Amino acid sequence: MATSAPKWAQKTITLPPHRRGCHLITPKILNEIGSDLSEFKCGLAHLFLHHTSASLTINENYDSDVRDDTETFLNKIVPEGRSAPWKHTLEGPDDMPAHIKSSMFGCSLTIPITDGKLNMGTWQGIWLCEHRDHPTARKVVVTLNGI
Repeated sequence: MATSAPKWAQKTITLPPHRRGCHLITPKILNEIGSDLSEFKCGLAHLFLHHTSASLTINENYDSDVRDDTETFLNKIVPEGRSAPWKHTLEGPDDMPAHIKSSMFGCSLTIPITDGKLNMGTWQGIWLCEHRDHPTARKVVVTLNGI
């Protein structure tokens, strides 16, 4: 097996504001990293979200009902509003629930790279889950490493 020198690439992507809920962002990510990604035969893509009130996950990329149902589930299991038991309320009644939801899904993903493409399943996509009521731009750092 021939060896190649490992290479790295990194880019910070600013995602436009999204309303509260789960949003498929795979096309935006691929559009931003496509030229760098195509240079890798084998490796890993690491995505890191710079925020504590949103999250990243990989899930269904076809039926938008899955994204809506996921948002419904999160809202049922993490209470919100004046009756919620949270102490941290300085940034609004949706902020502490957003932090909890962010911790549930996390702020990073690692995806294999194979032959210049993200090696995900046919029905898998990258989601940004926005957990706040007021949309804000979000930053994702994508780091590529491999040969």
